[in-house]
Amino acid sequence: MRRLLSFRLLSVLYPFVYNTLASSLVTSETRMTLHSIPTSRLTLSPVTKLAQELIRIKSVTPKDNGCQDLIKSRLEKLGFTSETMSFHDVTNLWSFRPGISKMQPLVVFAGHTDVVPPGPTERWTYPPFEGKIKDGVLYGRGAVDMKGGIASFVVALERFVVKHPNYVGSIGVLLTSDEEGEARWGTQEVIKVLTDRGIKIDMAIVGEPSSLDHIGDVVKVGRRGSLTGDLMIHGIQGHVAYPHLSRNPIHESLGALKEMVDETWDNGTAEFYPTSFQISNISSGTGAMNIVPGFKNVHFNFRYSPATNDIELKNRVNAILERHGLDYELKWTELSYPYMTRGGELVEAALASAREVMGGETRACTSGGTSDGRFFSAAGAQVVELGPINKTIHQINERVVITDLEALCNIYENLLTRLLCS
Repeated sequence: MRRLLSFRLLSVLYPFVYNTLASSLVTSETRMTLHSIPTSRLTLSPVTKLAQELIRIKSVTPKDNGCQDLIKSRLEKLGFTSETMSFHDVTNLWSFRPGISKMQPLVVFAGHTDVVPPGPTERWTYPPFEGKIKDGVLYGRGAVDMKGGIASFVVALERFVVKHPNYVGSIGVLLTSDEEGEARWGTQEVIKVLTDRGIKIDMAIVGEPSSLDHIGDVVKVGRRGSLTGDLMIHGIQGHVAYPHLSRNPIHESLGALKEMVDETWDNGTAEFYPTSFQISNISSGTGAMNIVPGFKNVHFNFRYSPATNDIELKNRVNAILERHGLDYELKWTELSYPYMTRGGELVEAALASAREVMGGETRACTSGGTSDGRFFSAAGAQVVELGPINKTIHQINERVVITDLEALCNIYENLLTRLLCS
């Protein structure tokens, strides 16, 4: 009788206890139940293993140092034909696998194997190129931006091709080691070569970290343009005790710079935030405390919406500088144009895949900085960016939850099925 009562009591209490414990274990930070299991006892998924391998390769831009060879060997086992294209000190990989229709539609996964420098390594909890896994979280430079995304779409391709060897259309993979740097000899050069060969990319899925709070909550369908200015303001150097014999470019330029900071450049559009102006660096002086400097150098950047354009921005900046009577030189660099994929099969499929796999809402947006998506768009492709949560990109202790990588892999596989198996 006591055993029977104990059993009945347990059967009543078990669901309550279980649900209470489960809800306490699943947090917004990790969304996993792996924390109580030592990493040494975990069986890592193929996605996590590949991401860890890539992180352990120190590929600070523009160096690849073997990341693409690792991907190439895996893709070739699936029947991909691969080609390494090197321009200057940049390494690029183009891999291609046709389906039963040989070419159309050509769906390309794109990414970059280069990473930004780690910064002061002593500030990292774990070495930035160790690929340490702690409590279900993978640490390392590039974990999010964007070796985690690459690992997810490579494993998704492996799963998809095994399940659907006779898909309709073709699949490509384009990787570069020149996205975090100048982005001059990477994706855009490969696309030029492919275009010259008569190869047209119909859809591009860029694995950049697009998600905000959970995987797939945001699918980026466009980006603002970027325009950078290098402004040199000339003055007359002299002794600080005799200001009438000198001309201080720091003082003279304050009004013009304040006007540019306060200016409303446009009001944006329904899809794009307004154009922003940011000063990123100012330098002047000789280092001595008693010298009026003879120059002032200012670096600034516009992230601009389609409500304006680069020509208009240049003209308005020059007008402000002239109005303030400055003696200056202005060099414009790093121009990239805004783009947007307005609806279409790829956008709809990406949103539907994220919703189905994650069971929540997702939305399209155009926020953030520039990406190589602009080169695919310029070549006439539909473009989406879909990748890991972007909260720690470029930071000390960059990291990704390993279950997020598996979820992202599932979204990619679902997306391929929608696009090539209908």
